[in-house]
Order: sequence, then structure tokens, then C-alpha cells
Amino acid sequence: MTMKGRLASPIAIIVAALLLTGCQDQASPSTDMTPLPSIAAPPYLCGYIPLGAVRLMTGIRNPHAEGDFDLTAGQELDGKDYGTGSCLVYQPTGDKLKVLQISLSPAGSKEEVEWEIAQGAKPLPEIIPGAVGHYGRIDGADAPQAAAILVHGSNELIVDLMRGVEGRDNASDAAALMKLIAPKLIPAATPAPETTTD
Repeated sequence: MTMKGRLASPIAIIVAALLLTGCQDQASPSTDMTPLPSIAAPPYLCGYIPLGAVRLMTGIRNPHAEGDFDLTAGQELDGKDYGTGSCLVYQPTGDKLKVLQISLSPAGSKEEVEWEIAQGAKPLPEIIPGAVGHYGRIDGADAPQAAAILVHGSNELIVDLMRGVEGRDNASDAAALMKLIAPKLIPAATPAPETTTD
């Protein structure tokens, strides 16, 4: 057997193994494509953010969360109906890399949301009667990013997904999380009635 013949067999075996591995990777992708749940369920991060949804949209099994919300802040300060607070979600490592931030503040501007939609942002479906919002991907980052913003009265709720999962629809994840948390986090909000199709 020539030297060329001896090298051909191991190379052929390696190529065949790589092709087989490639086919297996395509058959069983590691990205979990399960949609976010349609109903919020415990356990919760920061009292209101469903852990199951956070796991899917960040790909992190045991995220670290800090923060809380005060839904009666406005009533205590000036008699108005607004809340404040935030929930910061990090990778559970020593570098504290932030992956998700949810913020509630009395900084809402319906006109600003309408302007963003006029500029091409996707409007959120009705989550709370009288609320307006938009969502979309944030381009140009080194990791998948997306955001959703909802304004109801003076309340502004922001879902800022800073490090989403490659391969998932990160914008839809941000919008789906907004749908889960807004009815509970926006004071005096009543959820929009479910629409059914016949």
C-alpha cells in the first residue's frame, strides 16, 4: 500500500464522521424554540416576572435577579396612579452580565410610542385597553437584542432583552413577556379581553 493510500483511509473516516455529526446537529438543534407561555405562572423573579419565560428567552436555566416594584408609588407620593421599579436579570456567573431588564416608571408618552410606530416599529397587540406600545429587534449588537415598550396613562413599562437566544424570534419574545407581565405591573390596568376566532 502506498503512502497516499494509507493517508486516504483515515482522512475518509474523519470526513465521514464530520458529515455524520453535521447531520445530527441539524436533526436536533440545541436552541429551544418553545414559544413563551400564554399565561404567567410561578415561580416569579422580582415578584412578577415568570421564571419559565425568562429561561426560554435568555437560554439561562438559573438566572440571578435583583430588584422589585412598588405599584402604589404614585398614590403615596402625589395621589396619582403609577408604579415604579425594575427587575435586572443576570447570568449566574461572577461577571454579572446583564441579560434582561424590566423597568416601570411614570415616564410614559403616548405620542412617543405613536412616533416610533410611524417610523416603522411594530405595534404591540392590545394588552390593556387604552395602552399603546411597540416592539422590535435592536440591530448592531454583538448578541441578539430586542425591546418592547407599553404606555398606559403615565406608566411606561419596558422589556429590554439585552442578550437573547440565537435562532429565536427575540422581538416576539419581548412582546410575549410584555403580554404576561403588563396586566399585573401597570396599576389599575384591566387586561384586554381575549379575542376568539370562529
